[in-house]
Amino acid sequence: QVQLVESGGGSVQAGGSLRLSCAVFGSTYSWNCMGWFRQAPGKEREGVATIYIPSGGTYAADSVKGRFTISGDDAKNTVYLQMNNLKPEDTAMYYCATRFSSCRSGASRWLDFGYWGQGTQVTVSS
Repeated sequence: QVQLVESGGGSVQAGGSLRLSCAVFGSTYSWNCMGWFRQAPGKEREGVATIYIPSGGTYAADSVKGRFTISGDDAKNTVYLQMNNLKPEDTAMYYCATRFSSCRSGASRWLDFGYWGQGTQVTVSS
């Protein structure tokens, strides 16, 4: 049974920082593509960043590039999302997810993530 548990959300003012964590249980973490997604009320889910654990290769969406960094800690089976210079438009529920394969590129980048965490809320005030 694969389980993902997110933590680290909260409320901050614009310009502040938060670090989200996603602990992975019951999975061959070392071979996964891990992703962070977010969904604001009334909006579609948006892919934020991915990391391919074996290589450490990362990808960040244009909306967060230069502000958010995804990383992994193999010893802790945990993926992080460091979020700096937060903006009110970053307010959303943030989810981590995993796919038992390499990370993809292009139009299929955000597809087929089969396991999801429960989400952690991030609220940025102006």
